[in-house]
Amino acid sequence: MFKQSLISLSVSAVMLSTSAYAGELKGKVVDNNNLPVSNANVHLHGKSQTIKTDADGNFTIAVDAVSQLHVSKNNFIDQRLDVNPDSPFVTVTLTPSSVESIVVYASALHKSNMEMASPVTVVSGDTLKNSAKPTLGETLKGLPGINASYFGPVSSSPIIRGLDGPRVKITQNGLDSSDASRVGPDHATTNDALGAEQIEILRGPATLLYGAGAIGGVVNVVDNRIPTDVIESPQGAVNYSHDTNSNTNTYAVLFETGHEGFNFHFDGVKRQGDDYETPNFKLPGDHDEHHEDEHGHDDHAHEGEEHEGEEEHAAEYAEKVDNTFIDSEVFNIGTSYVSDHITAGISYGRIETDYGIPAHSHDHGHDHDEHGHEDDHGHDHDEDHGEDDAHDHAGEEHNVFARVKQDRWQALFNYALHNNWLESIQVRAGYTDYEHSEIEGNEVGTVFKNETTELRTNFEHRIGGWHGIFGYHYSDSDYEAQGAEAFTPATNTTTHAFYVLEEKEFGDFTLELGARIEDFELSSRITETHVGHDDDHDEHGHDDDHDHGHEEEMVKTTQVSDYTLEMTNVSASIGGVYNYAPGQNVAISLSRSERAPLTAELLSNGLHIATSTYELGLGYHIEDNEIHFEPTNIEKETSTNLDISFRRFVGDFGYTVNFFYNDISDFYYQEKTNYFFTSEHGLEVADHEHEGARDVYQYVSQDAEFYGLEFDVHYQINDVNRIKVFGDHLRAKLDNGQNLPRIPSNKLGINYAYENGPFKADMTITRYLEQDEITSYETVTKGYTLVDASLSYDFAVQGIDMVGYMNLENLTDELGFVHSSFIKDQAPLPGRNLKLGIRAYF
Repeated sequence: MFKQSLISLSVSAVMLSTSAYAGELKGKVVDNNNLPVSNANVHLHGKSQTIKTDADGNFTIAVDAVSQLHVSKNNFIDQRLDVNPDSPFVTVTLTPSSVESIVVYASALHKSNMEMASPVTVVSGDTLKNSAKPTLGETLKGLPGINASYFGPVSSSPIIRGLDGPRVKITQNGLDSSDASRVGPDHATTNDALGAEQIEILRGPATLLYGAGAIGGVVNVVDNRIPTDVIESPQGAVNYSHDTNSNTNTYAVLFETGHEGFNFHFDGVKRQGDDYETPNFKLPGDHDEHHEDEHGHDDHAHEGEEHEGEEEHAAEYAEKVDNTFIDSEVFNIGTSYVSDHITAGISYGRIETDYGIPAHSHDHGHDHDEHGHEDDHGHDHDEDHGEDDAHDHAGEEHNVFARVKQDRWQALFNYALHNNWLESIQVRAGYTDYEHSEIEGNEVGTVFKNETTELRTNFEHRIGGWHGIFGYHYSDSDYEAQGAEAFTPATNTTTHAFYVLEEKEFGDFTLELGARIEDFELSSRITETHVGHDDDHDEHGHDDDHDHGHEEEMVKTTQVSDYTLEMTNVSASIGGVYNYAPGQNVAISLSRSERAPLTAELLSNGLHIATSTYELGLGYHIEDNEIHFEPTNIEKETSTNLDISFRRFVGDFGYTVNFFYNDISDFYYQEKTNYFFTSEHGLEVADHEHEGARDVYQYVSQDAEFYGLEFDVHYQINDVNRIKVFGDHLRAKLDNGQNLPRIPSNKLGINYAYENGPFKADMTITRYLEQDEITSYETVTKGYTLVDASLSYDFAVQGIDMVGYMNLENLTDELGFVHSSFIKDQAPLPGRNLKLGIRAYF
């Protein structure tokens, strides 16, 4: 009792420790020509609320203690100045920036993209709205260093510098999206770009704030579902667009209002589209010589029956990718109360999406285990899926589609203290209930569920010239999969972490230090099924008259055991930004990050239909054609990453160039074994063919290195014309010299932009280079060139601001294949597309 009272008294003392009085700081924001800058953001560190300058550039903000005032606006360089309750009238001069300068919420230290020690890109505003696609991967893939996994345009996740899945954290307002996109490439992310205010891409390890799942980077989707500013009057937007290629119609609406600090937010998106069209391409199948595709999958084995009855070498072509439709509805509703020192709010979001999964139709007549008939997983046989379904595209009722449902709650509490050293306490909490069902012929085959609870508490402070945060992060995830594709067992994953991130300015140099310690625990129940042969049929009650010539019988035994993996992950970083000239800097970041394997990497044991493989996790061992669970010597994956960035963002000529080197010890990756699997024979050495056989891939760990560069160079020719050159280069290999699989192709592009008053136009030509740095079981992906253009016009109708826009995508109807895709040969990129849209703001 005494200890509790002492703690309560200490907390109260901090909360009530105030400065002598609060004052109001008045000021004005101007540009280099001393002209007022309207609608600039004025923010006092520690408070969640941001105010705007008026038409004359004036502002008034309450100041309670010694703090830092942060003034920012897009296309200007941020300015910061120390203030206190006695500060006189201030004039803040903003210098124009040649690139868009945006505050990065994921940084937690109020940094802009031009001030970060590690490379970051932000996409926002009309640029984001006009280019928004159904998935994050397709929306962002044109950026330097960013690519997409591409399981069709409706299921595509971001790849950052060759890393994706469990190494790239997808967050919504700083909290994990908590979907199943890291379990398989056919699982779409649950983030919609149309509902976002901005999307932030942090390259390189961002594990200090976001945990081990961010060892490759973070994609943070920022929206206003919990308003953090005072909304004084109704405002919003409506949007409609149509894509001709897939006949997709997209509707979006945003509405916000408020009264005396109480705010309300609603946004919703509805998207409905058909299969997408492509340039004419050759389908893989029987007409090809028996070969393996880029992932080592046997095309002859799993697609041969599609062409039964055709001539042996007759090729089949297509001009669309079947089963790539989408039917999606998303809405978010939120409310908040915002005062000078308190921001508190809650939101609820609902997602209901059906989308087709290309190349995911089961191989009817080939291998019934893909219908859930694999006894090893305890599924009942259902022979109704017979030979009539042999052709994968005979009808939509036989294609597999996903039905995603997600309920997501978020809460925010921020308290700005009247204190000279502790600026604020912020708590973010989230609860997500996610379900992904895979459906064929109106029957549910597999259901993936993930129930996640997350809590993040930040304490922002200024002590002895250091500005930073320290905090606590908790996450608990209950994952389960049931059905034909349940190649991973149910698991519970819990993490507790403490972290600290500090910065201090030394003249023109800013030093940044950080560390995180994370307790990781994964627990599951493992079911082992061993298959053996028995020559004595009589012991099992079999009559020799009914043996049909078989000399032996398959005998299966099952063993269930509990398993727990516990690890402590430690991450640390040091970085700095040196502003060696106005509008020019160099940033260096060195980090060391650790992570434990996730469920799929550790415990996979079963057929993964999406990739047409049999997958085994790190915890399994093959001996005498049998699979044994022996999780010994599981090492942490450890990344040592160096980033060096050069930036110039003033004047007519500017650039951002990033060099990176990432050395990863015990890198987890899938290696093709010399085994294959069938439901009839189980696991066998791949020395001869079996109908319906699936190659066996096992997760192993080995040292690897990733290195390369990204660049974005622009030149403002005159007031209305600008040209930009961009590109990236990545090399990824194991220490033994072997190339890693599915590493994205390098790209090089040029963009021309014209802007004159309300009219904007641009054209981008992007060359994706040939990818021939491949593994032994991949094929070379030829290069291709995409030509895209866009036009937009701002106008007003009866006082309502409007934007009309038109995007012309793949103008030359180029045939392109994505090397990072698991279904490269079966799902090329879309052909020519015209997107027409109109947006209204009120």
